[in-house]
Amino acid sequence: MEKGDKKIIRGWVFYDWANSVYNLVISSAIFPIFYDGVTTKHYLDQKGLTELPSGEVVMVDFFGFHLSNSVLFSYVLSASFLMVAILSPILSGVADYSGNKKRFLQFFCYFGSLSAISMFFFDANHLEWSMLSVFFASIGFWNSLVFYNAYLPEIAHPEDHDRISARGFTMGYLGSMILLIICLGIVMGLGKEYTKYCFVLVGLWWAGFSQITYNALPNNVYNKKPEKGILTKGFKELLSVLKTFRKTIRLKKYLMSFFFFNTGVQTVMLLATIFASKEVNWSENGGTTGLIVAILLIQILGAVGAFLMSRLSGIIGNIKTLLVSVFFWIVICLGAYFIVYEPIEFYVLAACVGIVMGGVQSIARSTYSKFLPETEDHASYFSFYDVTEKIGIVVGTFFFGFIEEITGSIRMSVISVTIFFVIGFILLFLVPKKEESRESIN
Repeated sequence: MEKGDKKIIRGWVFYDWANSVYNLVISSAIFPIFYDGVTTKHYLDQKGLTELPSGEVVMVDFFGFHLSNSVLFSYVLSASFLMVAILSPILSGVADYSGNKKRFLQFFCYFGSLSAISMFFFDANHLEWSMLSVFFASIGFWNSLVFYNAYLPEIAHPEDHDRISARGFTMGYLGSMILLIICLGIVMGLGKEYTKYCFVLVGLWWAGFSQITYNALPNNVYNKKPEKGILTKGFKELLSVLKTFRKTIRLKKYLMSFFFFNTGVQTVMLLATIFASKEVNWSENGGTTGLIVAILLIQILGAVGAFLMSRLSGIIGNIKTLLVSVFFWIVICLGAYFIVYEPIEFYVLAACVGIVMGGVQSIARSTYSKFLPETEDHASYFSFYDVTEKIGIVVGTFFFGFIEEITGSIRMSVISVTIFFVIGFILLFLVPKKEESRESIN
């Protein structure tokens, strides 16, 4: 396989188009609103009420625990990311040793898409079983990205990573936006009771369009011939990569900064809809439809932001571009705490989020790819990136839920996320321009 093959790159990019519908419809838009609606209705039915009294929090029972519905949502997401953080290094070692990245990508894609479809049966009366669908879909989505991202340094030259990474995110935003509009049409045209059909569409879209990727991407790029004891040897492969990784000063410092600023980014993205549905006055402004329109605005500007940030990185460099993005995230969190009460204020904030959301994710991925040493073990290296991201999300989502639980205010959760951005911003200044121990790696 030659790097820069246009057909292979197009196929790789299409997986962003396929899987991003999960990230938007399930993680960010339709499902959080659906979840808040069904758990609120269940709570009101139990209390014999027709509407939620001002200031009262919706509580749910989960395996004997009595807690807020938004706290439960954040805790389940935290648990799923913890599982991904445990699985991905082991599986990536096996994938690198066997050369089977594509098979692992397919498995987690289908596992995630089927879990998304199973959300059709979500029932607030059986919350323990229903939240399993949320848990498994998250594992499928995020684990598939480990093997997907690992293809980037194999299919493209370093000077093209920013552009191709941004192209993937842009395709993802556009594809997910199309399905969100379809789902919005279903909810508005047929009624809220048809929302669950959107989850089926997500699973079918994800698994269906991923076939374009599978037809284009090669398996076993380096023609590896695994022997028996694949799990043990895969683990040894991972340990070998870890030994080399520890010598990469620039890569380690970048990953440390990435841990903090990306924790903030992912926490905001995953829980912004829950925040907006609780704190913004939508009752006289289009209801939840207005919230979905705001999320649609984020997607449109996210595609624009990914493109603009890739161009900016070509002018001022990747690290400076990330510094600009992270600074704006700090401003956004402060704005969410102090000013967002009415829809128009949330729309302004959503526009700001959209511009920096796609850019920071795209540049973060391509920067890591550029900093890698010469290697054939890309899945193992990207598993460190993925574990860093997932442990960060575990910390961020748990921290978000914990702060709300002890303070009783979801706004305090939002302002507390700012600290992750501030630390990440400071640590970006410590990333050296060149790999300090490149000689010891070769």
